[in-house]
Amino acid sequence: MSVTILIPAFNEECALPALIERLAALDPKPAEILLVDGGSEDATIALARDAGWRIEKSDKGRALQINAGVAAARGDKVVVLHADTLPPLDMARIIEDTLSDSRIALASFTPLIKGPDKTRWFTTFHNWIKTWYAPLLTRPHHFVRGVRLLFGDHAMFFRKADFLSVGGCTPSDAVMEEADLCVKFAQLGRTKMVPRWVETSDRRIAEWGPLKANWIYFKVGMLWTFGMRKRMADHYPDIR
Repeated sequence: MSVTILIPAFNEECALPALIERLAALDPKPAEILLVDGGSEDATIALARDAGWRIEKSDKGRALQINAGVAAARGDKVVVLHADTLPPLDMARIIEDTLSDSRIALASFTPLIKGPDKTRWFTTFHNWIKTWYAPLLTRPHHFVRGVRLLFGDHAMFFRKADFLSVGGCTPSDAVMEEADLCVKFAQLGRTKMVPRWVETSDRRIAEWGPLKANWIYFKVGMLWTFGMRKRMADHYPDIR
């Protein structure tokens, strides 16, 4: 396998034990698991080190952490996996098989949003359909060229060389760093969402409630659309 699993993290000690257990069971194994820490003040680094993962440090900010992690990656294919998202056990094989098609520049899994005792089917469906309607509403000139907007809980993956060639994530983006990346990758080829689940935490929905959570997702998307990026993080607080 030539896949680097890149985990940008900040204060994720609560989420990491489940992820560590899942990644230890992957078959086949990835080339490496790389955690890029943005200055955690809890046991995040200790947990990752005990799991045998590589650790890099970066300034806080997911875009900055992803850029640093891809630059340091030893694999020639990289998947960005959030700490609260559990992949299928054959993740590395899916990535290898998908990117064996040279026409595909960027791909992802399909997020299934789950809590300890329920699956959030409404938000799961919204997450799926907004990959289509978001570019249609916000960047129609890109939509007709095949752009599909993927987001962090999709576990996006790509070739390292392609990421570097398009300039990576916009460093100043604190939120929705993936959106610009999707537009950039569209210069190189197709975007594909693989019909395999990754299970992602419903912690934001549990905190805000389903309606408020989906409203916040929509509102932040509109702020991105109209270039009000400095305001996005104010409307999308961290939930740990």
